[in-house]
Amino acid sequence: MAGVGSSAAAAQDFSRAGSVLSRLARDSRRAGNITHVEHVPARRGQAVPWPEWADPVLVGRLRAAGVEQPWAHQAEAAQAAHEGRDVVLATGTASGKSVGYLLPVLSRLLAEPGARAIYLAPTKALAHDQLRSVRSLRLTGIRASTYDGDTPGSEREWVRAHATFVLTNPDMLHRGILPGHRRWAPFLRGLRYVIIDECHGYRGVFGAHVALIMRRLRRVCARYGSRPVFVLASATVADPGMSASRLTGVDVEVVDTDASPRGPMDFALYEPPLLGAGSRQPSPPAVGSTAAGSGEGGPDLPVPRGENDAPVRRAATAESADLLADLVADGTRTLVFVRSRRAAEVVAAAARRGLGEVSPDLASRVAAYRAGYLAEERRDLESRLRTGELLGVAATPALELGVDISGLDATVIAGFPGTLASLWQQAGRAGRAGQGALAVLVARDDPLDTYLVHHPEAVFGRSVEASVFDPDNLYVLMPHLECAASELPLAEDDLALFGPGARAAVDDLVRRGRLRRRPAGWFWTQRHRPDVDIRGAGGPPVRIVEAGTGRLLGTEDAATAHSTVHQGAVYVHQGATFIVAELDLEDAVAFVEAASPDWTTVAREHTDIRVVESTRAARFGAVEIHFGTVEVTHQVTGFQRRRLATGEVFGREPLDLPPRHLRTRAVWYTVTDDLLAAAGIESADVPGAVHAAEHAAIGLLPLFATCDRWDIGGVSTALHPDTGLTSVFVYDGHAGGAGFAERGFERVAEWLGATRDAVAACECPAGCPSCVQSPKCGNGNEPLAKAAAVRLLDALLAAVDGGRQKTLESRQE
Repeated sequence: MAGVGSSAAAAQDFSRAGSVLSRLARDSRRAGNITHVEHVPARRGQAVPWPEWADPVLVGRLRAAGVEQPWAHQAEAAQAAHEGRDVVLATGTASGKSVGYLLPVLSRLLAEPGARAIYLAPTKALAHDQLRSVRSLRLTGIRASTYDGDTPGSEREWVRAHATFVLTNPDMLHRGILPGHRRWAPFLRGLRYVIIDECHGYRGVFGAHVALIMRRLRRVCARYGSRPVFVLASATVADPGMSASRLTGVDVEVVDTDASPRGPMDFALYEPPLLGAGSRQPSPPAVGSTAAGSGEGGPDLPVPRGENDAPVRRAATAESADLLADLVADGTRTLVFVRSRRAAEVVAAAARRGLGEVSPDLASRVAAYRAGYLAEERRDLESRLRTGELLGVAATPALELGVDISGLDATVIAGFPGTLASLWQQAGRAGRAGQGALAVLVARDDPLDTYLVHHPEAVFGRSVEASVFDPDNLYVLMPHLECAASELPLAEDDLALFGPGARAAVDDLVRRGRLRRRPAGWFWTQRHRPDVDIRGAGGPPVRIVEAGTGRLLGTEDAATAHSTVHQGAVYVHQGATFIVAELDLEDAVAFVEAASPDWTTVAREHTDIRVVESTRAARFGAVEIHFGTVEVTHQVTGFQRRRLATGEVFGREPLDLPPRHLRTRAVWYTVTDDLLAAAGIESADVPGAVHAAEHAAIGLLPLFATCDRWDIGGVSTALHPDTGLTSVFVYDGHAGGAGFAERGFERVAEWLGATRDAVAACECPAGCPSCVQSPKCGNGNEPLAKAAAVRLLDALLAAVDGGRQKTLESRQE
């Protein structure tokens, strides 16, 4: 917290970040890779006096920490919380949101000995970081402690009995505090505030789970006579009040005018080179790295090709590893954000090997940070990054969420992180000390990334998204009603708290014998507590075990295990690479063996879809758009081996894994044969046209819904048995749906328009990963007809626009 809100944070010179960007732009190897540079100007801050009710000792400690006065948005949010109004503070990275919620909360705890507060963070790292901030204030009246899966059993009783400020996460609230609420009775009776930090991260199925946990918390608190005030902190998102209200179930006031100062930033959009015909593989980076898979340069080398002989771009992870090595060699403190645990290990290892050729000392100052590490490993990495011992870190989004690491000069984002809110959060990790900063978005070979780096207005010229989640999802609601009944019998008055679907859900649970109706309400019928995985994994995690030693390396979610730790898959842990020798689904364990391949693996999956019900529909002549419930059956059928640096496919292996079934929500469109004929699409090209359009639509939906392409799936067919027409489906990859497909239905014209533009603008001749090829296609990206897909999308858009115009004219009449 030191320095947050400091009036001394005027924009400093950012010659280091600027010089690095200039050198990148002049570098002949990267001359054509930077597609756009956005200069984000510095901003002056607006400070206001401390509120009169603020505890004077607390104010003195904040001043000693460098916070001379609060910024206007901090004071406004603090005032609302102090007066008992639920509030969300939605401002940018490094805007000092922690002062906005700690000021009223700590003042209340100091003034009222019996008062208590809970702080909820989506990650353990963020909770521990906030604990350090609170303890650094040295307030003897505040007994703060974390309570999570890393808390030793010997300390948990002390926390329950004595802590006044408990920092935890939704998982522990769900599994530890609420089921054991009787042991927490004195704490819950005195609960005055619930802080929900980084609340924009609660989206999709996870967001729905957390929303229902908040309703369970409110219900249990009411049982003990308390009504806590909710104080939420969020990145800048669209309609933060609506999202915060849906998350908590109460009306929430919004503070979203950022009055904090900000240093200048250069934000570069960067596209790796296309390794097409006649091109050369990239030369090694300036520090001499060969670890990222770079070629030797000089004479023409064999051009790597993707599926169906399509050109491929150099991998975003390989390019980011080179950038990390160059920046660290330049003395630039850099954080690289990647999408997966494996990528964090690969990028860090590649940068270390490259730097090792120049300076072993520099190589030792680069590390990976990801989930799956032991608690002591995470704490050590956070400390080394905070002190500057580490110059470069490749991290999963676990470090996106506000861990206070000042002094970073640059962030490199390896692939669009799924939402603009996350993009700006990650970019904003640099320059937190007030200095200027550099941010670089490195595009993956992916339709959305390619669209964004060539349409900077889609990054810098539009508002960020709203969080999308659906607490009325029955697949999420029903297990939480079971949890609520096991905590306290459900009364009639409780049902309104859980939404309009609660009555029907309770009746269904009674029919299934999960709940029993008594005069006092509904009771849980089982001896054991309900088992609900709020991270949406869909089963117990799969343990990753080293076959030769029996050592537990980590875990993988059950829902993704088929595609990530199947037999033959590459698994990376702390820089060490393993090959999966066996996946035992019955015992939920994958046995791995140490190996050093220069390739990675990508699973292939076959998917079928059945329409259960269309709940919303719109017809535009020969085009119908539907939203409803579908049944999806998918099966991992094999995997590919791909070169790490280029993505070149050089091997394929079959797999025999059982099918999995998913009932979820989907958006789909149907077109008639007449429309296809009018678009000039021959019968033989229809499967390839709809397949290509489906892939591109999946790639672009995250532009309109807060999701990742891995959160959704799709199916296309020239003749679907349930519709009787040519059909394209895009579905939520979570049981019961997550709200993503519904957002696609609501914004179908914009979504399909962006999809058409992305495909048409791609420079490849017949389809590539940047436009219509998919990294998870179960059919090996066959067939694909790029040109026919553009004609199909043109016809769709003409029909939708024409239909809307007719509707408008009829209303005017």
